[in-house]
Amino acid sequence: MKSNLQAVSVGKLGMDRKMMMGYLGVLIFMIGDGLEQGWLSTYLTQNNMTVQEVATLLSFYGIAVAFASWLSGVLAEIYGPRKMMITGLVLFVLGTLVFLTVGIPTMNLSVMLPTYALRGLGYPLFAYSFLVWITYYAPAERLGTAVGWFWVSFAGGLNMLGAYYSSFALPILGEMNTLWSALAFTTIGSIFGILLCKTDIEKTELTIKQALKQITKGITIAFERPKVGLGGIVRAINTAGAYGLVVFLPAYMIDSGFTMSQWLQIYGALWASNVVFNLIWGAAADRIGWQFTVMWIGGIGCAVSLACLYYFPYFFGANYLLTITAAICFGSCLAAYVPLSALVPSLAPENRGAAMSILNLGAGLSTFLGPAIAGALIGSLGASGVIWAYIAMHVISTFIMIFVKLPKDVQQEQLSAEVAPAH
Repeated sequence: MKSNLQAVSVGKLGMDRKMMMGYLGVLIFMIGDGLEQGWLSTYLTQNNMTVQEVATLLSFYGIAVAFASWLSGVLAEIYGPRKMMITGLVLFVLGTLVFLTVGIPTMNLSVMLPTYALRGLGYPLFAYSFLVWITYYAPAERLGTAVGWFWVSFAGGLNMLGAYYSSFALPILGEMNTLWSALAFTTIGSIFGILLCKTDIEKTELTIKQALKQITKGITIAFERPKVGLGGIVRAINTAGAYGLVVFLPAYMIDSGFTMSQWLQIYGALWASNVVFNLIWGAAADRIGWQFTVMWIGGIGCAVSLACLYYFPYFFGANYLLTITAAICFGSCLAAYVPLSALVPSLAPENRGAAMSILNLGAGLSTFLGPAIAGALIGSLGASGVIWAYIAMHVISTFIMIFVKLPKDVQQEQLSAEVAPAH
């Protein structure tokens, strides 16, 4: 009886009870992956790396993330999500071991680039393979909510809990030991996500030729279904600016009068609101429309709130309340892009894995684009020029979304039909 009550309670929240351990696994794994996000660049520059070298390291990492993100959807479809999640764990561990034992101690960029990139290959294979799992398992009418829960887990670990954990761990453990502790989180997360998640999709037995065809499909689907390709572009824009901020905004905030502690609180608040609103906008979009949510709340909302995040300190100095409010608004608007994870696969229902590969590629590219744009423009245009480049990108995403929509008859079917879970 108790089990049935738990299932009903969890079901009302839009999360299938059988998938709960998977969501928890992604959350814990991403804490390990994201614990250095808010401070690694500062630590490296304090140890004689230049800002340009740090931007290069983060951009190279972003390329690896983008590559693994693109492959994750199709590979999960071919070999099964569990197997690809295991692969992601192994790559993350190997990359971390070499990066921490050789790369950072020597501060040799030629060693740090490939080892940090190897680490970057790991998390997309782990997390985005689970996202493919969700798109096959969740009923169509609850898909927006289901992927909302995924992004709660993903962003909650990567961007919020990882940062808050570091704020407590750094004074006690120091930078290197804090980095080493990432392995504990990823191992525990993998136990929950791989071993304890109770459901699965059927394994597809394919020949090498068929597998290569499926991988190729992860590219060609963007041209066969142009709306899928456009959705991938919008996803790349989604978090590009947010990931690029860490290259230059901490210095800007400190120059504006904030302390490092205040900046970390502002940054944490940004991602905390993102975590909450990932679920809110995921559920709301099932009612008010996936396209509408991405266009107006995501695109325009991000453009306005990002401008506020930069210009409030510029005009009002170190006004903590105003700035943290702007950060919270920006984080919540970033979450309004969540319905892309429901909309894009629904544009190619017969090739959901390939469609997710395009979407995941966009997500991965954002980790490259943000730092790359900052590195390219910060010297000539300054922080304001980089911010306006990010603002323009969000406005462009709104325009692109005019063309990314389901046919009305298909949309109605998606929202109303009762679809049995795939196994």
